[in-house]
Amino acid sequence: MSARRDARRELMSAAISLSLEAGFDATTVDEIAKAAGVARRTFFRHFRTKEDAILPDHDACLGRVTEFLESASPLRSPLLVIADAAGIVLDMYAEDPETAVKRYELTRRVPALREWEIAAISRYQRAFVGYMDGRRAEDGGPEFRLRHEVASAAVVAAHNHVLRGWLRSGGRGDVRVRLAAAISEVIKTLGPWVDGLEAEAAADEVMVVLTTRRTPLWKIAEEIEAVARRAEDPAPR
Repeated sequence: MSARRDARRELMSAAISLSLEAGFDATTVDEIAKAAGVARRTFFRHFRTKEDAILPDHDACLGRVTEFLESASPLRSPLLVIADAAGIVLDMYAEDPETAVKRYELTRRVPALREWEIAAISRYQRAFVGYMDGRRAEDGGPEFRLRHEVASAAVVAAHNHVLRGWLRSGGRGDVRVRLAAAISEVIKTLGPWVDGLEAEAAADEVMVVLTTRRTPLWKIAEEIEAVARRAEDPAPR
């Protein structure tokens, strides 16, 4: 771990610990810097405000989520993609369970911090909706927008439910396994609805022709053409 990363983590830990002991409003930047063993100017090289030193770096995490969504394979279900993106957000908390648990305790005491984090988390949901809408840019409509809003809200709700339960338990256990189980329930419930029309459209395009390996290509082409004609005009002759 780099010295810069060490200093940032020490400042975050000091800000949270001092705020739990003396109260968030009573804790000063100077006290945080002193407790972390760095100068005041070092604090401001890492953070703009005292709030920034306490809450997770959602700006950087949102950047990672956005990059992941933009690079996702267009062949994957959008619901599966945003589910994986939620795991990126979870990792931000899981990489330092001790700090995450203390932060959770502090945000429960300070309504302003809790509201700030709720607002920050809503940005992920908007990113998920935007990604899903983009996947249906050409054929999307109001009905798809509803599905995307519901799916994104469900994934975020599953993430938050698992995260809060893990934090309340003191950060014990594998939170990633818990999230995978919760997301599995979301996909099982919403997957057919969110991806249903896509599956129906794909089924309409599927054509099955049984033949042997020795059948010449011209014969296979004739069979495909015949099947297509029957599909377009199924009335008996």
